[in-house]
Amino acid sequence: MSNRDPIEVRGHNDLVAEHFRRSCETLSRAANDPLLRAAIHEIADAITAAFRGGHKLLIAGNGGSAADAQHIAGEFLSRLNFDRNPLPAIALTTGSSVLTAIGNDYGFERTFERQVRGLGGPGDVFIAISTSGRSPNVIAALKAAREVGLTTIGFTGSRANGFMQSLCDHCLAAPAEETALIQQIHIVAAHAICGLVESNLFRRAK
Repeated sequence: MSNRDPIEVRGHNDLVAEHFRRSCETLSRAANDPLLRAAIHEIADAITAAFRGGHKLLIAGNGGSAADAQHIAGEFLSRLNFDRNPLPAIALTTGSSVLTAIGNDYGFERTFERQVRGLGGPGDVFIAISTSGRSPNVIAALKAAREVGLTTIGFTGSRANGFMQSLCDHCLAAPAEETALIQQIHIVAAHAICGLVESNLFRRAK
């Protein structure tokens, strides 16, 4: 039995209900956004073309977006909807020795930029995730990706100031301003993108 006051429990439940309400509204807004749906298809086509050409996908972000980068890489390298060959996707957020070495020697702003220059090449794709659109290390990596010849893709939110979008060949802007809701749309969209790429590249066994 809980010792919590019923009024306190009701208050917390109201907070939970409000969070789910905002979440559902954001998902509905995204589902009915033709520009966002078009961006998802364009991004899936760009990644499909890169994989078909023998190229790879690099992904980076900070905090929760770092976790999303790893999540997305895992879906491509393992599987999403059915068994198939692994697809080359690398999250630039996982190597603590690499991240701390670059941060120590060059500064935190270059943690992803150095990796893009070292691991990326013409024809590869780089997904840059920043809910604000202003993360300095993500922006630096986007600039490097364009210089190296990667296709650049941005995942951001509606509050982004436009500078990140100017560095992206394709940009997915979640129709939300709250970080948690932006991240929710990012991972839902990423699942849709991975599913489209799987369908484009592989025939599902019956």
